[in-house]
Amino acid sequence: MIISQKKPLETILESLGESRSVFLIGCAKCATVCKSGGEEEVWQMQEALHSAGREVTGSIIIDEACHMLRVGRDLRGKQQMVDDADALLVMACGAGIQSVSAAVPKRTVAALDSMFLGNIRRFGQFEQKCSLCGECILSETAGICPVTACPKGLLNGPCGGMDNGRCETDPEAECAWAQIFSRITNDGREMDLDRSVPPKNYAKIPKPGKLTLPK
Repeated sequence: MIISQKKPLETILESLGESRSVFLIGCAKCATVCKSGGEEEVWQMQEALHSAGREVTGSIIIDEACHMLRVGRDLRGKQQMVDDADALLVMACGAGIQSVSAAVPKRTVAALDSMFLGNIRRFGQFEQKCSLCGECILSETAGICPVTACPKGLLNGPCGGMDNGRCETDPEAECAWAQIFSRITNDGREMDLDRSVPPKNYAKIPKPGKLTLPK
């Protein structure tokens, strides 16, 4: 899921500029789980905007704000409220914000910062496990991604700063390659440690990314 967090209210008000009336858009998926753009957060934002002297013409929680067709359809159902607003304030990740801006020819303002693709450890705790690098090597590294888990993104073993299995950038964090080594040896695959991983081919993650499934 995309982990996001709310921008400071002062930053949002500055981005809104002279827009006096605002329509609020939240997301029922990632932003709700992150408590950055769900129903409760949209209500809190409405109250904060009212206190700041802004009018809220209405709001909507879209099931998946990154789904462009759904965003367009749902906003058409709130057409008058959208038309009455000077700006749309979107409490969703960057993908959701751009879905809204593509659907409505009206000023679109981001209320959240998109942080990373995260795993949920438990409610309210998120950890980055994948960097969407386009060339997955998890089969070779025992299901642990060194591109993400290692602060230096090392593909071939620990650096000289590793000490007693701990990372030099954070003594409380276990070295990613120490974890990889432990898993591989526990599986009896020590021979895999002799194989060198070639440099990543970043051409495999062209921007903007596109994927169309075959029919």
